[in-house]
Amino acid sequence: MAEIVVSSAITVLLEKLLSGDLIKLTRSEGIESRLEKLKTKWTYIEAVLADASERHITQEAVKVWLLDLHRLAYDIEDVLDDMATESLRRKLNNESRGSTSTGKMRSTLDEITEKLNGLYENKNMLGVDINTILALRSNRNFERLEETSLLDESPVVGREKDEAAVLEKLLGDESFNPNVSVVCIVGFGGVGKTTLARLFKAIYQAVSGEDNTPASKNRLQEVLKEYLSNKRFLLVLDDVWNEDHQKWKDLEKPLKGAPGSKIVVTTRKMKVASTMDNVKCHNLEILSDEDSLSWLAKSAINEHNFDNHPLLSLAQDIIMKCKGLPLALIAIGRVLKGKGNDEWDKLLKSEIWSSDDGEGDILPVLKLSYYDLPLHLKKLFVYCCLFPKDYLFNKNELELLWMAEGFMSESKGTKTMESLGHQYFEDLLSRSFFQHSTENKSEYIMHDLMHDLAISVAGEFFFMLDGKIFENGRDEAFDKIRHFSFLNQPDEEFINFKELHKSRRLRTFLPVSVNLWSRFKTSDHVLVKLLPRLQLLRVLSLTRCSIQKVPQSIGGLKHLRYLNFSRTDIKKVPEQVGELYNLQTLLVCDCSVLFDLPVSFAKLINLRHLDMSRTPMLTKTPLGIGGLTSLQTLTKVFIQGANSVKVSDLEGLVNLDGHLSIRGLEKVTDVQHAMDANLEGKKGLVSLDMEWGDKFDDSRNLQTEYEVIERLRPPKYLEVYNMPSLEKWSNCDGDKTQILGGDSYVVRTNVTRTNKVGYYEISSKGL
Repeated sequence: MAEIVVSSAITVLLEKLLSGDLIKLTRSEGIESRLEKLKTKWTYIEAVLADASERHITQEAVKVWLLDLHRLAYDIEDVLDDMATESLRRKLNNESRGSTSTGKMRSTLDEITEKLNGLYENKNMLGVDINTILALRSNRNFERLEETSLLDESPVVGREKDEAAVLEKLLGDESFNPNVSVVCIVGFGGVGKTTLARLFKAIYQAVSGEDNTPASKNRLQEVLKEYLSNKRFLLVLDDVWNEDHQKWKDLEKPLKGAPGSKIVVTTRKMKVASTMDNVKCHNLEILSDEDSLSWLAKSAINEHNFDNHPLLSLAQDIIMKCKGLPLALIAIGRVLKGKGNDEWDKLLKSEIWSSDDGEGDILPVLKLSYYDLPLHLKKLFVYCCLFPKDYLFNKNELELLWMAEGFMSESKGTKTMESLGHQYFEDLLSRSFFQHSTENKSEYIMHDLMHDLAISVAGEFFFMLDGKIFENGRDEAFDKIRHFSFLNQPDEEFINFKELHKSRRLRTFLPVSVNLWSRFKTSDHVLVKLLPRLQLLRVLSLTRCSIQKVPQSIGGLKHLRYLNFSRTDIKKVPEQVGELYNLQTLLVCDCSVLFDLPVSFAKLINLRHLDMSRTPMLTKTPLGIGGLTSLQTLTKVFIQGANSVKVSDLEGLVNLDGHLSIRGLEKVTDVQHAMDANLEGKKGLVSLDMEWGDKFDDSRNLQTEYEVIERLRPPKYLEVYNMPSLEKWSNCDGDKTQILGGDSYVVRTNVTRTNKVGYYEISSKGL
């Protein structure tokens, strides 16, 4: 069953249709009336969805209608994006009329309006009464209270006996096996195997002496192999599916520890346990009714139980449907939190419970929590199906991808898209769609069954290639795919993406690393053939791809918002990137041979994030960087004197945050430029480097440099300040500390024997 999130697409389209620039463009082309017709019809379609989306679960005709509508929504958004980009191009080039013919615009709008009319008329077959729906919608309040609480990590209710039993198997009969014995925890998905296993990951950390377990299972095995010889150890293998005895034997070979060593395995299938030698099994049963009520009470009403509570009867019926599965009880509790008897009763009678998913009845329960999400959160969650199970999410990276796909809008009050993305992520976290990683608290994971849910509701528009090179039986559907990701595998063949040539409507091209040390085996000539066919891309990531040159055809990807060249062998970013007027994010981190960015950078007026971290050969900043006033991330700037980038170019970049490195400050000869930079006003910065060169000639003026540094005062509350070559100061002669402008700032100077100024450090007092 594929639930199609069309309503969120409707909202985005209506915002685009109301855009002032779009209206101005259609007015100048004499086709404003066509846009008005499209807007009116789309508004009616939105009303139809309010009813249809609630009935698609059991009615095949409604599901087909929603699929057709979602396909058309994608197509309409592409057309409107074309028009908006054309409007922006004309503005940048001071053109009143452009090269795009009025006839083509008129024809395209007529074509999609006709398709929309057809879908609207088909509503009659669905039994939809538009007037009734509009009346109901006017009385509804769709806003929900924001949930911002973090996950509760208090003791696990109802598992005390299981914990004791597993500990007994781990610590009991040491003579059971002179070498290594296996304890296997078996249970349904969502029954709590992983939660129980985490109790023992702490033991692993104590045995290994490491703060964190390795990030991947493969790396875990490698680390164990290095130091397990003749040592007593505990190894935790979570969510194992292997039923091949020989594969298990191969895995066991490096695991030859001292007597008393243990392996803990969690699995959903008893057959997995039967493939192992020297195994003790513990069957993790479902929760009792009493414990189930405790779990539900804790999640839904913040109580230990439902004693003397008016919802007790409904709660008892609901736990019977949750089958004693903790994950299901948590999910339902989150949905019902703050709701009254009527809503509890409505959920209890929902048809979703009758859906057959083959996963111990848990997916229907999780779907209820998914349907309860606000529309703007549904599409964000579904997008995560492009990442594999056990993936460690960096929320900042994920938020940039969401933003590029058009999932956030700055029309929502005064919040930026970035702050909305952060808020939305926290909302999903509070509802248990994400969890904090136990290995790294700054990263996040998604429960396996939540990942299954994302795939289940994603439908035909998303596809993740998982190492079987297009052998998934999906070739015939590649023309329908809009979002595509692929994984790197240890022995992966050369990828040519031939099948993607059919995917001309593709919006997302995303490599996903599951092994941090491997690269994606593709090449320059593959991109030359592929990119011209993918004209509708919003997200293009080539990170870790084995490429050396970016094809010039990249300039034709006018819809592109996100471009990632990180960890590649490219030497230059081509000038054609300057034609990507919609680009929001450009990442070139860890490009060791990159030495040049395009002169055409000044055209990227929508650029918000430019990350050039760890690019040692990149020593020049493009002219015009100061005009990119939307920039929030700018990792480094090179000051280059006359007719080049000046420190005063930072004046208009008022939204900068995070880390900034300013290099070549010895070339600032105009004190006013230092004042104009207004570093003190950039309160979003948390880390700042300021570097003066260590090569001296007669052009260096000590007094001027003192005056420049006094005016380059940083924001007051910097968290981190890094200064290169600080260790050299102890070997220098002369005064090393001077107070400027009162006692707010301390300026340290590296004074050489020739009395020339070298490095400065500025830091707020008290940091």
